[in-house]
Amino acid sequence: MNRVARWLCFVPVLVLLGPSMTRFARAEVELRPRLVVAPMPGNIRVDGALDEPAWAAAASIEDLVMVEPRAGERPTARTIVKVLAGPKALAFGIRCEDPDAAAIVSFTKERDGDLEFEDHLIIVLDPFQDGRSGYVFAVNPGGARLDALVDPGGEDVNKNWDGEWEAATTRDAEGWTAEIRIPIQTLGFKRGLGEWYFNVQRRVQRLQETSRWASAVPDYEVFQTSRAGVLAGLPPFDLGLGLGIRPSLVGGFDSPAPGTPIGGTFEPSLDVTQRLGSNLLASLTVNTDFAETEVDTRQTNLTRFPLFFPEKRTFFLDGTDIFQFGTGTGDELIPFFSRRIGLVAGQEVPILAGLKATGRVGDTSLGALAVRTRPAVGRAPAVGMAVLRLKQNVLAESRAGLLLTVGDPLGRAGSWEAGADITFQTSRFRGNKNFSVGVWGLATGRADLADARERTAFGFKVDYPNDRWDCFALYRRVGDGFDPSLGFVPRRGINWYQTGCTYAPRPNGTFIRQMFHRLYPALVTDLDGRWESYEIQITPVDWLLESGDKPEFHVTPTGERLVAPFEIAKSVVVGPGSYHWRRYRLELESASKRKLAAEATWTFGGFYTGKLDQVGLEVAWTPSPLVTLFMNAEHGVGRLAEGDFDLTLVGTKIRLNLSADLQLNSFLQFDTEDRTFGTNTRLRWTFHPRGNLFVIYNHNLREITDRWQRDANELLVKLQYTFRR
Repeated sequence: MNRVARWLCFVPVLVLLGPSMTRFARAEVELRPRLVVAPMPGNIRVDGALDEPAWAAAASIEDLVMVEPRAGERPTARTIVKVLAGPKALAFGIRCEDPDAAAIVSFTKERDGDLEFEDHLIIVLDPFQDGRSGYVFAVNPGGARLDALVDPGGEDVNKNWDGEWEAATTRDAEGWTAEIRIPIQTLGFKRGLGEWYFNVQRRVQRLQETSRWASAVPDYEVFQTSRAGVLAGLPPFDLGLGLGIRPSLVGGFDSPAPGTPIGGTFEPSLDVTQRLGSNLLASLTVNTDFAETEVDTRQTNLTRFPLFFPEKRTFFLDGTDIFQFGTGTGDELIPFFSRRIGLVAGQEVPILAGLKATGRVGDTSLGALAVRTRPAVGRAPAVGMAVLRLKQNVLAESRAGLLLTVGDPLGRAGSWEAGADITFQTSRFRGNKNFSVGVWGLATGRADLADARERTAFGFKVDYPNDRWDCFALYRRVGDGFDPSLGFVPRRGINWYQTGCTYAPRPNGTFIRQMFHRLYPALVTDLDGRWESYEIQITPVDWLLESGDKPEFHVTPTGERLVAPFEIAKSVVVGPGSYHWRRYRLELESASKRKLAAEATWTFGGFYTGKLDQVGLEVAWTPSPLVTLFMNAEHGVGRLAEGDFDLTLVGTKIRLNLSADLQLNSFLQFDTEDRTFGTNTRLRWTFHPRGNLFVIYNHNLREITDRWQRDANELLVKLQYTFRR
C-alpha cells in the first residue's frame, strides 16, 4: 500500500473520532470579551443615522484597543459599537469618532473594492462558533461594501463571495457612522446557539492605525475567529421557508469573431436556493449565465508553466472555504479548481444545470457539487461532473477531511480523484503564538493516464505565522501522471522543497513602522532527485515607514535545467541545458492615503543566456470623490543569445463612483505578446439589496495580417432579482 493510500485509510478514523476530540478541546475555559445584543424593532431604517430609540438603549463596546502602531494602547479616536438582533436580521451601529474628520481617507464606492488602503470597518462573524470559519463584512466612510468568506485558519479571506446585506454611512465634523443590516438568510449558522463568535476592527489610514475589539495583538489576524469575542443574547432566528428564487434575463447583441454578422441574444436563467435547516444551503442553477463576471486581468508569462486566474463566478463562490484542500498547496496545486467547469482553454462552455449543497452538520463541513454542461462545438462534449468534500473539526482549531471528484470537462473516460488532508492548527502555541502542521495526499485516474509512472501527489507544511517571526517549511511530491481533470496542477513529475523565514522587528521611536527581512530558498527536482529549478529570494530591505511609504530591495539567485527547448517569446527559443543567473528588484510604493498613489518596480539582471530588464508602474489617482483612475503597465526587454524580445502590457481602469449602489467601470488592456486590445465596460446598479441591473460592453481588437481589426464585441444587459420566502 503506497503512502497516499495509507492516508486515505487513516483520515476516516479521525472523522469518526472528531466530535469527541472537539468536545475535549472545548473544555478549555477561555475569557473572551462579550457584547449582549439588544432587541431590534421592525422599523429600523438603514440610513447611517442611528436615531431610532433601540440604538440608544443598546449595550455597546465603548472602545477598541490599538493593534498598531503601538499594540495595547488606547486608539487616537473612540469607536462605539452596538448590535441589534431580531428574528430575521442583525443590525450593527458603529460610531467612529475622529478629531480630524476632514482628513478621513475614503475614495472607493464600488462593491468589493479594495478597502485595505482607506479608512474602514471590518465585522467578522462565526455563526458556528467553531473558530475555523466565518463571514466578513466591511464598509468605508463612503458606504462602499466588501464581503468575504474566511479561509480555513483565518490567515486570509476569499473576497469574491457576495452576500445579501445593506449598509449606509454618514459623515460629520466629528467623524463618521456606519449602519449595517444583515438578513439572517444570508448566513449559515448552527441552530440553537445563543452566542456567536464576533470581532470588529477599525482602520484610520492617514495614521496607519488599526484597532480591534478582541485579541488586539499583531500576531493575530482579525479573521481568526478562534480569537474572536462573543456576541451574546441572540434570539431564535426565523428563516421562514428558507427559499430564494432568482430569475435573470440577459439580452443583447454580439459578433463573436472577425467577419461574423451581429446577432441578437435573449436568454433566461434561474438560480434557486433552499435552506435545509439553518446550516445547510442547497443551490440549483439552470441555463447558467455569467455575463456580469469581470474579465481576467492579463499577465505576462515568462515561465514554462500556465498562470493561475481566480474564480469569479457567483454560483461557484459560495462555500469556497469548505472546498479548500490541504495546507501548503497554494496556487501550484489545487485539487478542485472550479474554473475547470464551464471553461475550456479560456472559452465558455454553456452550463445546462448545476446542483450544489454546502454547510455544516454538527462538527462536519459538507460541500457537494454536480454540474451538467451543454455541448460546445469544437471545444467539448456534453458531460457531467461532480465533487464531494467532507471536513471534520478536530481539537480546538484543527481539521481533517476527504475530497472526491469524478468527470472530465473534455469527456475523457475514467476520470476520478480522491484525497485526504489533516491540519493541526493552534493559536496557543507557547501560550499565544500561531502554529500549524498539515499533511495531505491525493490520487487520480483517467484512461489516458494508465501508463504514467505516478498518479499520486502528497505533501506537508509546517508553519509559524506570527508578527515578528514568520517561518515555514513545505514539501510537495507531484507524480508525472497526476493530472486531475477538475484540478489545477501547472507542474508535474517533481519534488518541491521550500522553506523561508521573515524577521519583522518594529523599531519604536524611528521613522520606520516595521522592517521585513526575508530569506526564501526553494528547490525543485524531478522524481529521481535531479534538480530542475532553484530560487533563493533574499530581501535585505522591505520597510514600512510611518508615513505609509515602502521601499524594497530583493536579490534572487535562480537556476533552470531545461530538458527540452523552451520558447520564451515568439521566435526566441532556449535550448536544453543548465542555466544560472541572478536577478535584482527595486520597488518603491507610496502611501495609498494620498489622492495620487503609485508603485514603481525595476527588476534587472541575468536571464538564461542573457539579460532581462522589466519595469512596472501602478498608479491610482482620485481627483474627486466621483472618479478614480487606475493604470498599470509592464515593459520587459530581453537580450539573449538566441534573440531579443520586447513585451508590453498596459491596463487602465476608469471608475465612476456615482454612489455606493451605482458604479461604472471601464477596463482597458493592451498586450503586445498577443497583439490584442480589449475593453470591458460594466455598469452595476443595485436598485434593491436583492436586485441588480448590469450593462456590459466588451470590445476587442487584434492585429490580423499586419493591421488592427475588430476581433469580437458584445453588448449585454442583465437583470436579476431574488424573491425570498
